[in-house]
Order: sequence, then C-alpha cells, then structure tokens
Amino acid sequence: MQKIPRRARRTKIIATLGPASSDEAMIETLFRAGADVFRLNFSHGSHEDHAARLAAIRNVEKRLGRPIGVLADVQGPKLRIGRFQAGRVQLQPGSPFRLDLNPTPGNVSRVNLPHPEIIEAVRIGSSLLLDDGKLRLRVEKVRADHLETTVVTGGPLSDRKGVNVPDAALAIPALTAKDRADLEFVLPLGIEYIGLSFVQRPEDVEETKRIADGRAWVMCKLEKPQAVENLEAIVAASDCVMVARGDLGVELPAEEVPILQKRIVALCRQQGRPVVVATQMLESMIASPAPTRAEASDVATAVYDGADAVMLSAESAAGQYPREAVIMMDRIVTRVEQDPGWRALVEARRPAPDANNADAITAAARQVAHTVEAAAIVTFSATGSTTLRCARERPEPPVLGATPRLETARRMAVIWGVHAVRTTDVHSMTEMVARACHLASAEGFAKLGDTIVVTAGTPFGTPGGTNSLRIAQLT
Repeated sequence: MQKIPRRARRTKIIATLGPASSDEAMIETLFRAGADVFRLNFSHGSHEDHAARLAAIRNVEKRLGRPIGVLADVQGPKLRIGRFQAGRVQLQPGSPFRLDLNPTPGNVSRVNLPHPEIIEAVRIGSSLLLDDGKLRLRVEKVRADHLETTVVTGGPLSDRKGVNVPDAALAIPALTAKDRADLEFVLPLGIEYIGLSFVQRPEDVEETKRIADGRAWVMCKLEKPQAVENLEAIVAASDCVMVARGDLGVELPAEEVPILQKRIVALCRQQGRPVVVATQMLESMIASPAPTRAEASDVATAVYDGADAVMLSAESAAGQYPREAVIMMDRIVTRVEQDPGWRALVEARRPAPDANNADAITAAARQVAHTVEAAAIVTFSATGSTTLRCARERPEPPVLGATPRLETARRMAVIWGVHAVRTTDVHSMTEMVARACHLASAEGFAKLGDTIVVTAGTPFGTPGGTNSLRIAQLT
C-alpha cells in the first residue's frame, strides 16, 4: 500500500459519510484525499448502517497505520408541524393562521403543532419560522392549547416542515430518547466525538458529558440564539465546538452569522477548545465538480479566522463528487496557509498564556522553536492536554503529538496542526528525548542535524501538568 504522506496543512478536514461514501474503498479514497475525521450523521441511517461505516473506518485506519477520528452527530430535537388535508397549503401574507395541539390534519387556516413547549415559551410578538425560515409568523395570541398568529412572510407549506423559535428559550432537553439510544449503541463501539445539537445552556453539555463518561469528547454545535447568550459558559463546558451555520442562519439574520463565526472561533482559541466551521461550505459540489468562487472564499475565511477544522456535509455524504470535494477543500486550505497574511493573522491573534506552569511551558516551547528554527515540536501526552495546549499557541513548526493511547491519538485528529502518533510509554527524560528524535525522523518531520523541541508532563505516565521542555538535535 502507498504510504500516506503527512498533511502539508494545519487546518483539518471533516467529511460526512452517507450513501455516496459508505463503502470501505471510498472511505479510504476520502482519507487519502485529505479527510482527517469522518462524521456519522445519526439523523439518517440505521444503527447497522453506522456500525458498518465505523467498521470500515477502523479497517482503513489499521491498514494505513494512521489514527482517524470519528464524529457521531446525534440528531437532537426536531420541531415540526403536523400534516395538512391536501398535503400542502399556500399561506398569504397578512392572513391569520392557528397552530394548535389538535392532531387533525390542517388546512389554510390552521395546523397541528405537537410541541406544547413552544406554546408555553413564546409571547405575543414572538416570531415562528417554518420550513428553514422560508415562512415567518408573528404570534398575536397565546392560549393554553394554541397560538393565534399572523403570516408575515407567506409561501407554500407542506406536511411535517420544521419550526424554529428564534426568540424564546424552550424547555426541551438537548438529548431526545432517540439520541440516548444512539449514544448507548455507538459509545461502546469507540468514537472520538459526540456532536450535540440544540444546545441552549451549559447544563445541556454537562449532561451529555456525564453520559459519555470520558469515552468521547462532546462537540457542542452552536446553532441556537440562546446558546449565543450563554456562549462563554457553553464553550467552557464543551470539549470542542462546532459553528453550525445552517441552523444558526435560520434563527439569526444572515448578516450576523459571519460576525458570530469570528467571535466563536476567537473565543474557542482563547479557551483552548478545538473549533469546527460547518455547513454549506462547498454546497454546489453536491452536483458540480467545482465550487463557486464564493464557496472557495467561504472555506478560506474559516481558515483565516483560525478554525481547527472545516467540514463537508452533503458534499461528501450524498453528492456526486465526494472525492473531488475533499480534494478541493484540501487545496483551498493548503493555499491559504501558504499566504504570509495568514501567518500574520495567526500571530496577531495569539491569546496570552494563562498563569500556570503548563501554559508557561507551551508558550516557551513555541518561542524556543521559533528561535532555534526547530523542524518540529514533539509533545508527549496520555490525555492530549499537552498537545492541545501546544496547538493553542499555533506554532510555526508542525506538532507531532505522541501518546500511548490510541483513543487520544484519534481525538487529536481534529486539533489544528497536530500529527498524532501512537507510541509506548516513556519512563525518563533521556528516553523521552530519544523517542522524540526517532519519531520525528520516522514520521518525516526531521532529518539528521535538525533540531526539535520536546514537551511533556512529569512524572511520566501521570495525566495532566505539562512542566518539561527540552531541545534536542537529531544525530
């Protein structure tokens, strides 16, 4: 088998699997093309489908000798209207429209809303968005079992279309019974990240972390305006974050989304949380072998903003050109990172280190690596915390993340600039430096005469507490 060369870029790529990319050969093709993490979308497919895809990923991982991250993205609550007698209606602007708890099929004047939580949460003047925001209703009256609304933006409306409530917090948990069953199924199989939808408060994240119990990182998907109001606390509670711009763009004005994207990415970098920018990045490549120029600029903007990873959704899951989409995203990211302006932005946005030993060591490692023109920074970490801190510094040389734990190596797949490798435990500083030199050479980071910088926490084998820094030369 052809050896997978190490990625030339720092920003990672997540590819969603689906009907267009389910077999092992295609999964290997996408990994070779540049995908670092694969997403299993539990909004679609059966447990058997996802188990087969996960098994295929692990076969590719074993065959190619590279750790691969897997994101299990659970569906979350889906708020939908009921059905219509004729299957669809045409709502006219200015006309009244009732949403009620009556399950009888609706007509042009009313429809079932099987979510009493919405009726309890909204107020007079609240907006309701239907069908991904295509239609807008204004609440005029709130009753115990129904809402009287006026159609603000009309149009066709058919059965089971989605409902968004942008200006009210809903008393609905982020995890549904389906989500809990999906997690109970997939966590024992071994995944690296849980994609958590419908987050409104930090308690939503904490509940999922209790269920995960350390078996996976919780990737909080920011898609609700209420999450933005609790942004700092939610990011702090999360292991990693996704800017889910599709749903976010439904409930917020379109002009707010780019500004919020930059704010979230900056906050995640400050707090040391990996952050993914997702949704509609190369949307036209679902049916076209090339993206629009606007889409290429969109991917580039996420890289300039400082995202750890960018994600493909339907482009790789159901599109006609999954391989081409990954290759195109790889090309755009790689080209941006060759721009001196990109590196200048990276340097300008570096957060100040926190007042602790670990941040002091990793900040020093970056500076030392720059001064001695190191070929790589090698981090030793059982949990990945040392490597994550190093990535937060956005150093110029690549980061070789060495760990004795396969699950940690896989989790590092989403972290900016990190090339993860599994190795055996080290027991002394001398052994650590020797191992770092060997790995840097074997993985293609350094050659004889090159200098590397090595960081770790001591005593060895004890998680936490980055406190050691060494400079070594390959001899």
